[in-house]
Amino acid sequence: MSTFADLTPQLKRLRLSGILDTLEVRNSQAIAEKWSYVEFLGRLMTDEVERRAAKQLALRLRRGQVDTTKTLETFDFDFNPTANRRQVFDLATCEYLRQRRNCLIVGQTGVGKTHLAQALSHEAARKGFDVLFTSAHRMLLHLQAARGDGSYDRRLATYLKPDLVVIDDFGLRPLPPTGPGDLYEVIDGRYEKRSLLLTSNRAPDEWTEMLGDPLLANAALDRLLDRAHVVTITGRSYRLAGRTDAKEVTTADDVAA
Repeated sequence: MSTFADLTPQLKRLRLSGILDTLEVRNSQAIAEKWSYVEFLGRLMTDEVERRAAKQLALRLRRGQVDTTKTLETFDFDFNPTANRRQVFDLATCEYLRQRRNCLIVGQTGVGKTHLAQALSHEAARKGFDVLFTSAHRMLLHLQAARGDGSYDRRLATYLKPDLVVIDDFGLRPLPPTGPGDLYEVIDGRYEKRSLLLTSNRAPDEWTEMLGDPLLANAALDRLLDRAHVVTITGRSYRLAGRTDAKEVTTADDVAA
């Protein structure tokens, strides 16, 4: 009769060593509940499939630089009711990714744009899509540096391959000299092939001025906004509200003292 120790090298050779994590528990269950051999095997296979799926999700989140603390479950829709809950949860189904459409989240600083973008990135990764989360500033500096060392095509491909690329905080900082052209390359390279999600504290009608070249700006915006979903959030800043609450607590403590 084979023991668990006897099975270990065989499972490792078949690349099924994850089964060892639940084998003893499932064996005890099978005896206690009188499972058939097929049911016992089925439970072990289900455990292995779930383990691999969890491992792949963790890898996608890590490679995509997704903040796993910022999810839809932790987003406070009541704080700024202008964040359209139905629209956001429709986006969370990732149908826009399957249709290769873009998404823009627009609103003033602090209203939760980055949190929502991270949450939608998380949902995409859960559904098996490859995701990359970056800031506009970091991406454009990365591409600008590539122009000097001959790695531009390789670095550009970093932003063209994932199913979803999230560009956070567009318009928050001035664009580097090559920024407008590099942004256009990313938008054009992904157009009708894969999706972009972009957050900005500037409305799209302000972007032409930021990009400088009206012709380039119009071409970029035409591709970016074509059939795009636009989520607009207005209202209070989470960070300002947090500072106000902290001051109120401090003042109350001072009075009590």
